[in-house]
Amino acid sequence: MIASTLITGLALGSMYGLMALGFHITYAVSKTVNFSQGSSMMFGAVMGYTFMVTLGWPFWIGIPAALACCAILGLAVERFLVRPFAARGSDAWLMATVAGGIVLDNIILFTFGKEPRSLPSPFVENAIDIFGAGAYPLQLIIPVVGLAIAMALTIVTTRTRLGKAMLASVQRPEAARLTGVNTQAVIAASFAISAVFAGVAGLLIAPLFNVSAGMGVVFGIKAFAAAILGGISSAWGVMIAGVLYGCVEALTTAYIGSSYTQIVSFSVVILVLVTVPNGLFGRAELKKV
Repeated sequence: MIASTLITGLALGSMYGLMALGFHITYAVSKTVNFSQGSSMMFGAVMGYTFMVTLGWPFWIGIPAALACCAILGLAVERFLVRPFAARGSDAWLMATVAGGIVLDNIILFTFGKEPRSLPSPFVENAIDIFGAGAYPLQLIIPVVGLAIAMALTIVTTRTRLGKAMLASVQRPEAARLTGVNTQAVIAASFAISAVFAGVAGLLIAPLFNVSAGMGVVFGIKAFAAAILGGISSAWGVMIAGVLYGCVEALTTAYIGSSYTQIVSFSVVILVLVTVPNGLFGRAELKKV
């Protein structure tokens, strides 16, 4: 039972970590986050279902099309829900992104319907034996994809010109502009990438959970908890925290009961942050005075 529980927790936690990477990248570039990230995840799953099931497109067309829709959504969030407020030095973008997510959820509810739907996948048809526990191949694929994306993001942000431009946009915005970096375009790109990460998470988890208009609400909250828990300024930190969060959640459900899952998991988050205010892998920011 322990093996099966940990496999479930690893898959679920990797999905949280993948969404948390979206919070990380926008924060690292602009010091803002998209609180409609859960809605972006749902949007990716719904668009994937629409393209691959409703319209019958092959997955190699349907998946890129769904992720392209997520990227466009991310650009729209930055342009209309974040930029107007951030440009004035207002924190109202926080409520604007929350409201935008609620609006999107309800638009999908009215168009897609409220009934949950199953997204077929060849990776959830036959279980395989892992240390005596049955697991779907998709449960093993999700952690691999999540860790690969975390590694790629780390390499891009630390070793490429694009990554350095992204970090410079928030660390030294004026200097970045003088060197020819279009900081506004970089910030917009970070929101597009963030939404794509959420869309990938939605497409990966959808075959294990049903696709519905409200599927992203709780996932989004837990992903943000993972981002804060790991230290939102650290890509590897939020990914590892997501995995740990998923494992705690799965173990609690298996050995204590699903009624206590949220109590235990969020209590762990509170206790960790009381002890380590900047998260497990975060660092306190230095402020000039």
